[in-house]
Amino acid sequence: MIGAVRQTLRSSSRGYGRIASHLLNGSKSNAVVVPAVVVPAVREAQGAAVFFPRTYTSAAEAVKEAPAPTVKNLVGGKMVESQASEHIDVINPATQEVVGRVPLTTHQEFESAVAVAKEAFKTWKRTPITARQRVMLKLQELIRRDMDKLAMSVTVEQGKTLADARGDVFRGLEVVEQACGMANQQMGEFVENVSNGIDTYSIRQPLGVCAGICPFNFPAMIPLWMFPMAVTTGNTFILKPSEKDPGAAMLLAELALEAGLPPGVLNIVHGTHDVVNQICDHPDIRAVSFVGSDTAGTHIYSRASATGKRVQCNMGAKNHAVVMPDADP
Repeated sequence: MIGAVRQTLRSSSRGYGRIASHLLNGSKSNAVVVPAVVVPAVREAQGAAVFFPRTYTSAAEAVKEAPAPTVKNLVGGKMVESQASEHIDVINPATQEVVGRVPLTTHQEFESAVAVAKEAFKTWKRTPITARQRVMLKLQELIRRDMDKLAMSVTVEQGKTLADARGDVFRGLEVVEQACGMANQQMGEFVENVSNGIDTYSIRQPLGVCAGICPFNFPAMIPLWMFPMAVTTGNTFILKPSEKDPGAAMLLAELALEAGLPPGVLNIVHGTHDVVNQICDHPDIRAVSFVGSDTAGTHIYSRASATGKRVQCNMGAKNHAVVMPDADP
């Protein structure tokens, strides 16, 4: 084999996992080098963190030595281990390596996340818009700082090239930048004397707990489409990342907390159809944003709007290609 594979594992104290395998061009060794790293959270639970510089004869041996970590939920500003009995493997599409395990969040855990978001809304909605903007200003700074880390997470879990993954993050960053000017964007309107003794005005107020359901194809951009605008306008948020690649969303949540977002304003739950249906049905969730397939979007729009929620669904798109007669056979 030309080149050696370096398997770099990392563990985060807030709960997410394993970074990529990649080729080191120019090396003549067939060994797999694992530098001194923290063994993932599965092993940390058994005692103190362990550092282990070792050389393995195969990537499979290195992976076996360090089990894939379990992704945690974010509830009330804390990364919380789910008590779910079922999990879904997160698989690196390039290597077929299992790089994480996503819990199917229990009903009780979901209810807890919504209750925390509802409670946080009482204070957050009264927080001055300029204070909320400052959180976004700090968040965009932190995203720029950790651009490569976020892009690597997208590449490992979703399969984009690093250049494309950086674009994924950057397009989401543009929305955060837009949120930094929210004070000017959500100004109301006033019209004097529209009739005798009558003036009219409009004001914009937050709804309450909102939720976002994300697809797999843009793991960083679409979460950034959703929660920055929602929380900057005074709402609290429940985010459900794709179960196929939740790592970027978890990293973004860590950055949001570091930027000063109060506990409970942003919460993350994991799962598939059951969690989606709970989002649609829960009476304390006031609005739902979805990006994904036509089939899923039609279901979510119908089910959530039936309970009086505001629903926006960005569903399947088409990317046409034209093959000309002189194309290579």
